[in-house]
Amino acid sequence: MSDRIFGIFGVLLAIGYAMAAFAIEESFLSDAVGPKAFPLIIATVLGLSSLVIAIKPDQEPHWPPFARLAEIAAAVVVMVLYAQFLPVIGFVFATALAATYLAWRLGSTVLGAIATGVGTSVGIYVIFHLVLGLSLARGPLGF
Repeated sequence: MSDRIFGIFGVLLAIGYAMAAFAIEESFLSDAVGPKAFPLIIATVLGLSSLVIAIKPDQEPHWPPFARLAEIAAAVVVMVLYAQFLPVIGFVFATALAATYLAWRLGSTVLGAIATGVGTSVGIYVIFHLVLGLSLARGPLGF
């Protein structure tokens, strides 16, 4: 039953996504494919895969205990806080904090999680900002 609900929700989401894609206004300077192509591809894949889930669901799943669901909710809260604090404290610090927490919850030791968080943050910063020249959120220290 839960797979059918999930599948129907996915189909409705895909329909809404496709409607939003069709509402995109095209500029006379756009390329041959246009700005609607990628969102429509995503909507099609989402719609078809959700339809398969709704038509042929798996057996009823074994839901995790409440403690595991609370950990998942905490991870979602961390990601929401990451998005909120990204422009305030900057990419490097926000990413280091979020990656550290997530690595710790995935089973790393505290020191290992800190090393993973800092390494992930600095590594992404070096690749995307210093090597590729992409703009990332600057913190109070300018990086």
